[in-house]
Amino acid sequence: MSKTAENLNRVDGGGHVPMKMPDPVFRDDRHHIRIYQGDCLDILAAMPADCVDLIFADPPYFLSNNGITCHAGKMVSVNKGEWDRSRGADANHEFNRAWLAACQRVLKPNGTIWVSGTSHVIHSVGFAMQQLEFKLLNDISWVKPNPPPNLSCRYFTHATEMIIWAAKNKKSRHKFNYALMRQTNGGKQMKSVWQIPPPETWEQRFGKHPAQKPVALIERIILAASDEGDLVLDPFLGSGTSAVLGFRTSRRVLGIDSDEEWAMLAVRRICADLVQAILRVTIVQIALDLWSRSMDRSDRANGATMSGSGPSKLVSRECTFYFVGAIRRDVVFTVAAEDMTEAWQKFRASPATSNEILFVIRTETEIFLVT
Repeated sequence: MSKTAENLNRVDGGGHVPMKMPDPVFRDDRHHIRIYQGDCLDILAAMPADCVDLIFADPPYFLSNNGITCHAGKMVSVNKGEWDRSRGADANHEFNRAWLAACQRVLKPNGTIWVSGTSHVIHSVGFAMQQLEFKLLNDISWVKPNPPPNLSCRYFTHATEMIIWAAKNKKSRHKFNYALMRQTNGGKQMKSVWQIPPPETWEQRFGKHPAQKPVALIERIILAASDEGDLVLDPFLGSGTSAVLGFRTSRRVLGIDSDEEWAMLAVRRICADLVQAILRVTIVQIALDLWSRSMDRSDRANGATMSGSGPSKLVSRECTFYFVGAIRRDVVFTVAAEDMTEAWQKFRASPATSNEILFVIRTETEIFLVT
């Protein structure tokens, strides 16, 4: 029996067998953020039942079939990785049913799940939801204003993705922030057709995931179906957009991804938001008294000035490391050092070593003399 089938039996009708939760690759208890790297079936099986308020899932679309598409005017491969390769319709559906059953178990009685996909996967997802007796609420059409052109000219241009919104079961009384969605939509009822651009450049500054979803899309989903303090789960975290939006909207976050590269991309994005949230920017003004109070020593007659356009000479370089506490969210230790190893040695030898550290921020200052 395959691992997928074993997990399916474990969480779908065969009785739940408790497992030990692995250590997260990132954990921030103050903001209730945990990121795990590993098989989502294993990690979901280790979670308690009925604990999650909202799930956003962007599972493999099984599109990596050696085809081509158009990106930025160039012909590129559609292959995203081994995780996106189809194993055949039956195996793909078995996988979808397994992870959906695992998600259903951890959803609270009134919790909901949102699953995105193209025609390659979404019909299997919908059928699996019916088999598991989810309560189907809406199918959202996400319209992309500028989709890539169809190179073969044998099909209509693919300009949409589907998102299925479903509650845990037929008895669920799901949460829907109707008033907020109406307000967001200019005072009118929001329809199930959403026109939202794909991720912008600034959303990918820490790295690009081939299936990255735009911030605006995930933000709308989280705001529509959860409240502050709710737990948001993403079993296929990817670039971490759901985790970033969960943090920004004061939700608790649990993210899972099987790939180390993508898990660390998500961590980088979360850390960038956390650093901006907890650090205060300090402006240091340095006064250089270069001119005598009693005499003007400048050669003004010859028009000599420091223009900044001439050659320059590096006269000073300093690396400074700022240690930010995990409990006390400010800089608990600052030190100048040549590298991170030396900075940690100095930290451990200081009175501040009793603090648990969340971030270390390195800055480099260079002073040039313009000649």
